[in-house]
Amino acid sequence: MTSSLTAAAAGFGTGLSLIVAIGAQNAFVLRQGIRRDAVLAVVGICALSDATLIALGVGGVGAVVVAWPGALTAVGWIGGAFLLCYGALAARRVFRPGAALVADGEAAGSRRRAVLTCLAMTWLNPHVYLDTVFLLGSVAADHGPLRWTFGLGAVVASVCWFAALGFGARLLSRFLARPAAWRVLDGLVAATMLVLGVVLIAGT
Repeated sequence: MTSSLTAAAAGFGTGLSLIVAIGAQNAFVLRQGIRRDAVLAVVGICALSDATLIALGVGGVGAVVVAWPGALTAVGWIGGAFLLCYGALAARRVFRPGAALVADGEAAGSRRRAVLTCLAMTWLNPHVYLDTVFLLGSVAADHGPLRWTFGLGAVVASVCWFAALGFGARLLSRFLARPAAWRVLDGLVAATMLVLGVVLIAGT
């Protein structure tokens, strides 16, 4: 029992450490939460997508792909390019703080658009596969027969994080309603994305 709890706690901590980093997906969930637009759908998509990716990683899919170096190189270049492009767009919004609010308002004008945008943010970001399938999967493998318990802990961390981010964002609505606050947020996103993009490409 103690070993199972330890594995679950390790999965929770590892999963949370990978999810909390500022990124495209988190920024989108935060914006949706502030606008209270399709929050349940967005949180549900993020949590279910993470659960699927975690299951693939724990199931050994990551190990199979790692055995093919060409796949890692391709994912590294694609992921790095994605992050650099998104970082550049976020940096651009720093100098146009009002544009972020208008653009997001248009993207989330309907539940369908919000869902499609969330799916794109989640599944078209190669960095998600690197973290969730490859990295988390390899750490889970170290727990042997308790790897699925480890994975369950990571899934719980994902659900808790996205629920807190999406439904708790309304508490920041007054602060983030100001353009200057969005400039700070986009500045952090830009810096994070650009650094991660460079590191990812340099490591391939």
